[in-house]
Amino acid sequence: MAKIYFVVGGEYADTSFTIIAPGHAEERFGPFDEQEAHICWRALTGKSVDNAMVRYFIRSTEEVSDETWYVVGGEYADTTFQTIAPGRRQEVHGPFTRKDAMEKWRELTGKTVDSAMTRFDLCTDTELKRRQS
Repeated sequence: MAKIYFVVGGEYADTSFTIIAPGHAEERFGPFDEQEAHICWRALTGKSVDNAMVRYFIRSTEEVSDETWYVVGGEYADTTFQTIAPGRRQEVHGPFTRKDAMEKWRELTGKTVDSAMTRFDLCTDTELKRRQS
């Protein structure tokens, strides 16, 4: 089955683009196939190019669903990011909604931006179970 896409966004409260500005609602366009979503996104971003507080994102149905999300990672042994560094444990934060997981990811990556060996990823409950097996 082909993925279905939506274009979501609008005017945000700040440039973290996580909270819609007071008095505004999140806009949602679609459903689209991938190409149509990109066309819609280009049109919307072209109209709002002069407003730094407006941003739109292309999301698949998987990203806008009610799935449970986690932020997983930590300090790794090397830049393949496959094996956690000796003496460290993989960190698992969550469960979250996708929006809250993204906020936590931004928080963690902001704190570790100077560590080239630290990485965090978003994953669903299904992916987390697969990673842990």
